[in-house]
Amino acid sequence: MGLELYLDLLSQPCRSIYIFARSNNIPFEFKHVELFKGEEECGPGGAGGRSPALSVALSADSVLGKKPAAAAEVEVEVSGAERPRTGPSNSEGDGKISLLKKVPALKDGDFTLAECTAILLYLSRKYNTPDHWYPSDIKKRAQVDEYLSWHHTNIRANAPKTMWIKVLIPLFTGQPLPPEKLQEVMEGLSTSLKQFEERFLQDKAFIIGSEISLADLVAIVELMQPVGVGCDIFEDRPRLMEWRRRVEEAVGKELFFQAHEMILNIKELSNIQIDPQLKEHLAPVLMKMLK
Repeated sequence: MGLELYLDLLSQPCRSIYIFARSNNIPFEFKHVELFKGEEECGPGGAGGRSPALSVALSADSVLGKKPAAAAEVEVEVSGAERPRTGPSNSEGDGKISLLKKVPALKDGDFTLAECTAILLYLSRKYNTPDHWYPSDIKKRAQVDEYLSWHHTNIRANAPKTMWIKVLIPLFTGQPLPPEKLQEVMEGLSTSLKQFEERFLQDKAFIIGSEISLADLVAIVELMQPVGVGCDIFEDRPRLMEWRRRVEEAVGKELFFQAHEMILNIKELSNIQIDPQLKEHLAPVLMKMLK
């Protein structure tokens, strides 16, 4: 059994893994998980068994960038045993991978792995990808690690909220968010972007120098989230815009826009049928963000 990647390209971490694997010609089977439908599409062409509804933690943690307190109680740890099934399934191993209860997820034979950074590092080591992605030079590698650590409490803490405020909260709750909420988030994001440019990017082509690394990839997918909902954070930031252009060219423009097709057409999300159980659990959590 080959490498399987369980991804929804609406999720920023999933996009980073998808782009990394494709740009490095890593062979894998793309298992499409639709977060807001609460299902996993398995098998060729999206056919196959449907797993039970995914947890609230799956969508909130993967797309929002910050796990609501209510979601923490329903997340399930990886286990070696398959979850008992309540009905037939057409997909071997579907129960086992569902124990991850979140995307992105990796399955390589009988080995499973969660968390974006862990998956990226696993792929880079197993497939011996070019050194610039995660350099062997100890100082350059430390710079990548530094950015990845900073990213989660800065860029990732702010950028995804734009999509929730402009699209997803109204979709789940039926109520628009006051404009001042978006303004508050954009102010926080602007502070993070200023730090990103001055502390990490500086006058370099990429975060750690002249070549792209995992740090750039993790950063760019997060920063495309506001773009998808009409908040063009690259406008009036020429240094950031040039960096984005270089990242697109480094991974290939066709691949870059293929991976971001869903987020750049986010308005179509209003037409999907959200899993009722997911909506029931998540709507009250999101309503608190309205206050």
